[in-house]
Order: sequence, then C-alpha cells, then structure tokens
Amino acid sequence: MQVHLKQVTVTSNDLDELNHVNNVRYLDWVQDIAKEHWQMASQKKWENEIVWVVRKHEIVYYGAALLEDVLQIRTYIKENKGPISTRIVAFTNNKTGELLVTSSTDWCLLDKKTLRPKRIPNDIAELFD
Repeated sequence: MQVHLKQVTVTSNDLDELNHVNNVRYLDWVQDIAKEHWQMASQKKWENEIVWVVRKHEIVYYGAALLEDVLQIRTYIKENKGPISTRIVAFTNNKTGELLVTSSTDWCLLDKKTLRPKRIPNDIAELFD
C-alpha cells in the first residue's frame, strides 16, 4: 500500500461558527490530497484518457481541530474493484497524535471521451500497491 502524507495548518478561513474546522473544509482537503496523490503517481499518458469522479463520501468525526492546529493528513487506496477505487483519508492532530477525522471515498474511473465508467487497468492499480 502506497501512503501519501501531507500537513496543513488550520487558518481562520478553515473555521466555522463554532471556531473549529468546518466539515466542508475537511471535504476540500480529502479531495485535494486525493488529487495530489494521483498526480504524483500517475503518468502524463492518462491525462487525456481518463478522469476520476466521486461516487460516495463517508466522513466520521472524532474530535475538533482548532485555529493554528497542525494536521497530519494520510491517504491510501484501500481497494480497487471494477471502475471503483476506495480511498481512505485520516486526519490526526500532529502535536497530540489524536485521530480527528476519517473518510472513505469511492472514486469512479471514467473514460474521458465517453464519460462512461472504465475498469481500473492493472498498471494504474499497481501504482498504489
């Protein structure tokens, strides 16, 4: 399993009216790190052939992140099946190690020309093993 890590520092723009990270902001970070991981691992040849779209997000909140907290974001591919790739993202407080949020997202691979689902080729699946 290939893991991709990233750190972010919570800013005032990330907060909601309760002064903790807004749930929509977590979703932004989930999508951002998925895109980063794909772009780091993929080859240019796929750029014009395929595109990933979200089929389903599931997010579980365990604790709150506050202004200036540094978050460690960890992602990996849990499973590929047909056109669906299930990606896990976990957010922990970098200082305390406390798990704050986990997400599981089903991404669907589409043929870029037809926008129809496409089985994940072995060479793409192997990028994340």
